[in-house]
Amino acid sequence: MVSRMTLFLCMLVMLLTISQSYAQTSFLRNFCMNDKGNYTANSTYHNNLNTLLSNLSSNTDIDYGFYNFSYGQDSNTVNAIGLCRGDVKPDACRRCLNDSKVLLTQLCPNQKEAIGWYDQCMLRYSNRSLFNTMETSPNFYLWNPGNATDIDQFNQVLRNLLDSLIGQATLGNSQRKFAAAHVSGSVFQTIYGLVQCTPDLSEQDCSACLTGAISEIPQCCDGKKGGRILRPSCNFRYEVYSFYDPTNVKIPPASAPKVSVLPPLSTDTLSTEVEAEKDEEIRSSETLQLDFSTIMTATNNFSDANRLGQGGFGPVYKGKLSNGQDVAVKRLSKNSLQGDIEFKNEVMLVAKLQHRNLVKLIGFCLERTERLLVYEFVPNKSLDFFIFDEVRRVQLDWEKRHKIIGGIARGLLYLHQDSRLTIIHRDLKASNILLDAEMCSKISDFGMARLFEVDQTQDNTSRVVGTYGYMAPEYVFRGQFSVKSDVYSFGVLVLEIVTGQKNSWACREENEGDLLTYVSNNYCFNDLFSLSLERLDSISLL
Repeated sequence: MVSRMTLFLCMLVMLLTISQSYAQTSFLRNFCMNDKGNYTANSTYHNNLNTLLSNLSSNTDIDYGFYNFSYGQDSNTVNAIGLCRGDVKPDACRRCLNDSKVLLTQLCPNQKEAIGWYDQCMLRYSNRSLFNTMETSPNFYLWNPGNATDIDQFNQVLRNLLDSLIGQATLGNSQRKFAAAHVSGSVFQTIYGLVQCTPDLSEQDCSACLTGAISEIPQCCDGKKGGRILRPSCNFRYEVYSFYDPTNVKIPPASAPKVSVLPPLSTDTLSTEVEAEKDEEIRSSETLQLDFSTIMTATNNFSDANRLGQGGFGPVYKGKLSNGQDVAVKRLSKNSLQGDIEFKNEVMLVAKLQHRNLVKLIGFCLERTERLLVYEFVPNKSLDFFIFDEVRRVQLDWEKRHKIIGGIARGLLYLHQDSRLTIIHRDLKASNILLDAEMCSKISDFGMARLFEVDQTQDNTSRVVGTYGYMAPEYVFRGQFSVKSDVYSFGVLVLEIVTGQKNSWACREENEGDLLTYVSNNYCFNDLFSLSLERLDSISLL
């Protein structure tokens, strides 16, 4: 007769077995790559895989939860990467990876390449090299079934949060590229976000991987309270509740902070820069870095008397450097998550571009929470200050307007064709055209600009940025942008310069509408000449 103790022990063993089985079958998702080749039981590759995985825990960096290791030779070499979520503590990381190695080999019993994700870790192995390579597939989505309220505002705050986290994660070193934070608002719930790359990636590849993953939010979880996208090389997640351990969110400092704040454009760009040291178009961004105290002195401690206005990401001040040069200082808000990506983007791009029709970057400062851009001072403010004001626009006769249009066209041609770099501005509008003392036009504000690769003609994004009315239809509706997008914006700008009216408003015979539709209708009725006469007469140009 079986004693109660024996029965209890049998039940306990069964429960532990069931519990272990349940834990080992709880991957969020896994993939067995049948097309990458198979191995046979007890083969050299199989033995090498077992040896590599058996040393998983002992070779995992205890502090940072990253494992990369190879074992074997030639075609029997096995490569593996293990990555724990950045907030997961060492013991939990070790347990997660140990569970992964058991379960993944069970689910993919003879595949040479496989990958599996738990909530707290990822494990992948292959007979090909996996290290220092950004890979975006296989990937998968998960989402919170609840819907966000005030979706437009929710999405904007979410995007700002994720952009800020990307900026932090990419500055991590070879041990950890991870960032997590939350942001609160009065209308919506607190949003918690987390981003992570495998630490072997370069800053550029980490940023590209995360940016690409985040661009898939509309396909994954648009309007949802939470979601995540996981790729082999990176992942992100957001929720309206805390899902990570804030007490263990610690990121080692980057080894060279002054250099790493400016992510490289591309491998080709770096090699080209070495060859182009004497090219007048290229200047090292490191030589542009200014001390915060220097800028404080130049702006009289950011006094109200020196304030020129309010930009999209913070106030702009007039200043005077010690050499007597007048400058305009753009001070990004310290209390906002906006602008980290745009700040780096603007420094990275404008520092490498010099043309009389582009605003000149004098320097920048990144010190503690301060992010400042220092430009040449342009005394006549921006184009919208003149053309949309009934009094001031009479100062712009035909000759001056023609000169302004020609300057914008030359600056745009330089960005698209004549520069060594192909830049798409993406936010060309009247307020981003500055006028110097001779009313020479200068294109400014490159925070939204994008760099194109050699021979690239078009790109897509799910993050449509810019100003409605100036954006091309294919960009607004499909996220497609190219040099044609900037040319469309330029066309709208020319119409505004000629008519003196904003693109979002036009009036004729007490009917209101948008300027482009009005011009198009008059073109169809061969009435553009009368439009020009009446409009220009109304602004005292004829």
